[in-house]
Amino acid sequence: MDRKRLKALFEHAMDRARQAEDGGDYLLAFAELEQAHILGQRWLLRHLRSHWAMLRIARLTGDEREACGQITRLIGSPLFWLVGWLPKGNSGGANVNPLKPMPYPPKLAAELSGYHVWRDVALRLAVLIAIVFAVRLLG
Repeated sequence: MDRKRLKALFEHAMDRARQAEDGGDYLLAFAELEQAHILGQRWLLRHLRSHWAMLRIARLTGDEREACGQITRLIGSPLFWLVGWLPKGNSGGANVNPLKPMPYPPKLAAELSGYHVWRDVALRLAVLIAIVFAVRLLG
């Protein structure tokens, strides 16, 4: 799994979503955002960007259920990201349980193979420990 390639695929999906949105094709835009969500969910800012864009589509279409679901996800994502609870393959829409792992779509499965959430959790824990240690040293 190549981090640079995943970032490029995420950005490409976000661009396709914006183009579809600009063209008024909100269903396609949302489908592209679901792909972006799956590609970017292991990075907090990308994860939040995909949910923010989904919220924008929900507001444009007047879908209150989706908008509420996206607001909930925007609030909860940082905490779940921090502890490593990222249900792999989850499309990020309000039509699915936010905690439910899902199979990767076939076109993304090869790109995302080899991803292990615990590797990311260990890195986050190490960063958190370093920050706490630095604050204690300086304080």
